[in-house]
Amino acid sequence: MPDVTHDGRRWSNADDDRVDLVSYDPRWPSLFEAEAGRIRAALSGMLDFALEHFGSTAIPGLPAKPIIDIMVIADAPSSWAGLVEPIQNIGYVFWADNPRRDRMFFVKGMPPFGERRTHHVPRSDARGRASLDPEHLVRYASLKEELAARYPTDRDAYTEGKAQFVDEVVRRASGG
Repeated sequence: MPDVTHDGRRWSNADDDRVDLVSYDPRWPSLFEAEAGRIRAALSGMLDFALEHFGSTAIPGLPAKPIIDIMVIADAPSSWAGLVEPIQNIGYVFWADNPRRDRMFFVKGMPPFGERRTHHVPRSDARGRASLDPEHLVRYASLKEELAARYPTDRDAYTEGKAQFVDEVVRRASGG
């Protein structure tokens, strides 16, 4: 199996795993439902969990990387390790070196394991959703387009560039 490595500056697959934004696709909710069905079947009977479509593909009208983000919400940390094999068996790569120890992260289609990312499945014990009003939606879309143009082969910088805006929206939504 190929390796994806980081040299301290960038990921070895950066040229093939670009940050490409596309216009909102009204098929994204049904793509979420289809993949959620596969995940539910793979995890059936293992633990009590919920699946949530989140991220930019879950917000009508917002340009996004065409990657469906599916949060697996499970409260039993002792059973998390048991998620790896069933999710890998439906075509995901598990990011074992994720520095966030409060989360697990799976990717489907990431080069060199596929042609392009199609789905992300993080596992978390946290729930939380923020919505964007029209003004923030426009600001966020503009920020995403600026960052994608500036960092087309640097997913870390793209994500970091969005972090302050996302944190602000989530804090406001939670009354903070």
